[in-house]
Amino acid sequence: MPPPLIKLSNEYKLRSVAEACVRTVAPPSPGRARLGLATLASASFVYVTAETLPVGLLPQLSAGLHVRPGTVGLLVTAYAAVAALSAIPLTASLEHRSRRTVVVVCVGLLALSQFVVAVAPDYAVVLGARVLCALAHGVFWSMLAPIAARLAPSGQAGRATALVFVGNSLALVGGVPLGTALGHAFGWRPAMAALGVVAVVSTVALRRALPELLPAPAEPVGPSGRSGVRAGLASVPAALRSGPLLAVCVVTMVVVTGHFAAYTYITALVRRDAGLSGLALSAVLFGYGAAGIGGIVLAGRITDRRPRQATAACVAGLVVALAALATVAHGSTVGTVAAVTVWGAGFTALPVALQAAVLRVAPRSADTASALYVVAFQIGIGGGALAGSLLVNAGLLAVLPLVALALVAAGLLILLTARRAFPARGPAGPAVSRDPDRAVSR
Repeated sequence: MPPPLIKLSNEYKLRSVAEACVRTVAPPSPGRARLGLATLASASFVYVTAETLPVGLLPQLSAGLHVRPGTVGLLVTAYAAVAALSAIPLTASLEHRSRRTVVVVCVGLLALSQFVVAVAPDYAVVLGARVLCALAHGVFWSMLAPIAARLAPSGQAGRATALVFVGNSLALVGGVPLGTALGHAFGWRPAMAALGVVAVVSTVALRRALPELLPAPAEPVGPSGRSGVRAGLASVPAALRSGPLLAVCVVTMVVVTGHFAAYTYITALVRRDAGLSGLALSAVLFGYGAAGIGGIVLAGRITDRRPRQATAACVAGLVVALAALATVAHGSTVGTVAAVTVWGAGFTALPVALQAAVLRVAPRSADTASALYVVAFQIGIGGGALAGSLLVNAGLLAVLPLVALALVAAGLLILLTARRAFPARGPAGPAVSRDPDRAVSR
């Protein structure tokens, strides 16, 4: 019988992130593993660029599709809503497929959606293409970190995840600013088509570089006899009764909601506060992502050893940045650029710490616990983008940083009290072998 999608709540115990690496199949060679991690980083680059490029091209999309800026922001909301609703059932239905096949198809669907957007005659077609991409999005991000853990040497799952998430930061350093600049110079349609070409290259690279990555062998499903999608959905309430996993998801949802309430309209905020547009605006977005690379490097080094400090530092960076945008940065180019840079360093590194927390508290159900995390993240994206849209359409752009600040500060308070999910020191987990029958404790 197929394995259960999500383990019972008493199986979600605090463990080392390294335990997520345990598998019954032979590990790939070091060279193949490094190449696989690099191609996964390229795929995350494409996905993050595709998801956030409408933020950089918001004025062009609004004019080209003849809709209000707030309506363009709803492209982010709808994308997030579909990804959140589909992540768990689709991940469950693909539980027994080769991980390589799944991620290759996901990135291929992303490429197709970008080409459709590039030739779309109206807003409805653009929205439909975004929905197609969102269906693959939830599955891709549910499997990304667990795949990185499988490719990593024993005890280095956190660093492997950080390496893959460098693609996120590179998207903000290069993908979004370059896409924004291309959109300003030649129009948003060529920018979307160019991203589709990059996605095709990433698809081919994944197909060639990743090992097969077969799913784990079957296990009993328990006394209920349910399996597959039904068993997975029925197990969600039990999984969420795990205090640490629930805490990670709540912190994720609250902080990401606050972030995207403001970030969806970062171009409007920078233009209001610093008077920047065009290539100067692209340079600010570049700074946001460049700071994120430094943040990811630091987070990858310390999140396994000091989980609470790493995660809290990321969220505290957001608090400082949003507080500055809400107060002293208004009318100051230097203040605005500094706030955006700190914002980028904090938020870009945050998913590394949060994903490591998921693998730490639910090591035996890495794929599906990650699916729950993706749902929480997408609820945050959709909810934040929707809140931002409502405020912007009501002429309350100046209120956005204050709303975002309140939510992020609340997330920081929850994080600091969730000691089991975010302990001061990472557990000195077992020395893990790829063969669980030979895994021994330190």
